[in-house]
Amino acid sequence: MKRTSFDTWPCSIARTADILGDAWSLLVLREVFYGESRFDGFIGSLGIARNTLTDRLRRLESEGLLRRQAYQSDPVRHAYLLTDKGRDFFGVLAAINAWGDRWLAGDEGAPVVLRHTPCDHDTEARVVCSSCGEPLRHQDMAARTGPGYPARLLDDPAVRERFAPGRSLGDARADQA
Repeated sequence: MKRTSFDTWPCSIARTADILGDAWSLLVLREVFYGESRFDGFIGSLGIARNTLTDRLRRLESEGLLRRQAYQSDPVRHAYLLTDKGRDFFGVLAAINAWGDRWLAGDEGAPVVLRHTPCDHDTEARVVCSSCGEPLRHQDMAARTGPGYPARLLDDPAVRERFAPGRSLGDARADQA
């Protein structure tokens, strides 16, 4: 079955999901952040099928999140290392981890605790306003079209309504309620 591509949608969430929207890609990146870099190590830690892992590693490499580096020449074997683009994804994984700890951890508590080594404290990700530092809550947010939004779509009444000035995120239209 052919996969629907979102890479040209005028939405950064859709474009990101196009690359990283499946569980295996997220888990491969998690393992790289935990220090794994080798194919057989991913197989051992994730229990992922070899063909699935090959596909995900190729995709993460082609999208610039990982780069291959040979660590053995006979036979050639590669380590998969984070690029700047890949390292920049850590905050997203940390936010997913914090959400999972809050809503899915159960009575036992968090399965993995992140420690901020510069201050030597356990921590969790928080998404805050880059200007005032307050937590971002959907009810306090509005969205507007940015410079990358396709001009051809701006005349669509549904687009104008979705991004109307003063419309908060999560405000459902009356006919959808």
